[in-house]
Amino acid sequence: MDSPEAHGCERCIIVPGNGCTNARESNWYGRAQEELKKSGLFKEVILENMPDPHVASESVWLPFLRKLGADENTVLIGHSSGAEATMRLLETQKLRGAVLVSACHTDLGDENEKASGYYNRPWEWSRISDNAGFLLQWHSLDDPFIPISEARHVAEHLGCEYIEHKKSSHFFTWDVFGEELIERLNAKLESEKEVGGVLEHEAPKAPEVCHCDLDEGRGNW
Repeated sequence: MDSPEAHGCERCIIVPGNGCTNARESNWYGRAQEELKKSGLFKEVILENMPDPHVASESVWLPFLRKLGADENTVLIGHSSGAEATMRLLETQKLRGAVLVSACHTDLGDENEKASGYYNRPWEWSRISDNAGFLLQWHSLDDPFIPISEARHVAEHLGCEYIEHKKSSHFFTWDVFGEELIERLNAKLESEKEVGGVLEHEAPKAPEVCHCDLDEGRGNW
C-alpha cells in the first residue's frame, strides 16, 4: 500500500447517516476510521458527531463539513443522508473524490427527509461530477429503506463507478464492503497523475457497473 505522501491526499472525512448521535458507535463508521488509518491512504481520517443529527439539515451539515476541512484534497465517504450531503456539497465544492453508500435522490415521501432540505430542488448532476476527482457508489438490492431505482438513477446521472450488492441491506456493517472499499479507493488514488502541479482526474462519462460474481452478496444490473 502506498503512503499518503505518495498519493498526496490530505484527509478523508466520513459522513454518517442521520440519527447517529454517537458516530463512532454507529454502523461501520468507527471501524472505517480505524481501517482507513491503517491503510495509509490518507494523512488523517476524520469522523465527528454531526450537529442536528436527526434531521441532518443541509443548512447545518454543509457548513460543518467545510469547517472540518472538506476541500479539493479531501475524499468524503457519505452513508445514507451523508451521501446526499456529499452530493449537495459537490455542487459548489471540488473534492479529491467521493464515496456514496446507500444514496437516494428523493425524500421518498418521508417528512423528516423532506425537512432536511436536500430534496427541495433539482440535483445539479453535471456540477457534482465535474467537482469530484472520482465517484464510487455502493447500493444493495435488498436495502429496506431506499429502493434500488433511486440508486440506479443517481449512478446513471453521475456516470460513476457503481457497485451493486444483492444482500448487504443498508450497509450497516463494515464487513459487507470494507475491504472492497479500501481496494477501490487505493486504485482510484493511484490512477490519478500529477502533471505540472495539477491533478488530472478520471472524467465520468457513462455509469460503470461492477460485475461482481464472487459471492451471493453481490450483483449487477
